[in-house]
Amino acid sequence: MKTLKFQNGDTMHAIGLGTWKASGNELKKTIKDAVYAGYRHIDTAKNYDNEEIIGEALAEIFAEGEIFREDLFITSKLWNDSHAEGQVIPALQQSLKKLKLNYLDLYLIHWPVAFRHGVDFPKKPEDYLTPTEAPIIGTWIQMEKAKNDGLAKHIGVSNFSEKKLKDLISKASIKPEMNQVELHPLLQQNDLIAYCKSEDILITAYSPLGSGDRNKAMKASDEPNMMDIDILKEIARDRSATVAQVLIAWHNHRDCAAIPKSTTKEHIISNFKAADVPLTDADMKKIAALDRHYRYINGKFFEEPSKGYNNLYDEDR
Repeated sequence: MKTLKFQNGDTMHAIGLGTWKASGNELKKTIKDAVYAGYRHIDTAKNYDNEEIIGEALAEIFAEGEIFREDLFITSKLWNDSHAEGQVIPALQQSLKKLKLNYLDLYLIHWPVAFRHGVDFPKKPEDYLTPTEAPIIGTWIQMEKAKNDGLAKHIGVSNFSEKKLKDLISKASIKPEMNQVELHPLLQQNDLIAYCKSEDILITAYSPLGSGDRNKAMKASDEPNMMDIDILKEIARDRSATVAQVLIAWHNHRDCAAIPKSTTKEHIISNFKAADVPLTDADMKKIAALDRHYRYINGKFFEEPSKGYNNLYDEDR
């Protein structure tokens, strides 16, 4: 299994288990199936509302005495309603309590958007805090304290553009160690990846398979299905792999982690085996030609120009 290495030498499996939209007993079984299949990297977030179930599964796994806390790499994320002064550490502590853990391996700012405390999803402009009321650097200083206090071994961000990263790095004492963003052959973000690599910021790809099971309200009527792209199907046939495996392997060949989500044991195992799928330079060139800067998660749902949130990804598109 390919690993990504942090500056202090800690490593993280390049294939992890995503848990967005997963819940209940199905998720508990999924966590166990994944860990027993070899997964050591699990990704969750406060907003996924599943930390408690994951915590129960992990506690049961650890109680068996064969897999230990230090064997796993657990990521969670700060929700948008806890950016203001004095809110980050309590939010992290609440996540730890639900996960039944003493520390996180990685804690991320989920979005570069701030809500009023207690707002899960904004319904009106008043639900937001402006970037002046809750500046990212103020949130980040609290993230740095979480790392310094040992609550999180590593800290980073999610959904941050190069522009936002540059601004944060110019003010921070500790540089973000990870940027988790949407990545797949239709959204390759080569410039962002190159910048992150130049700053020793690791990359994790979310929605690496296209997030086909997300809420219908988030879907476009004509959105592409990556499982039906002929070039990917041809490469999969040539490599005796599935299209999903090719998609996951593509990230690993770019030195990025990927966190595909599945609750089916067969798919969980198959996704993990993508680590063994070889892609040639010719394969990578064919996949490179698929880029069309298409976002499945366009971020429009958080844009509120009257509160200073417009063009979330800072793109001329």
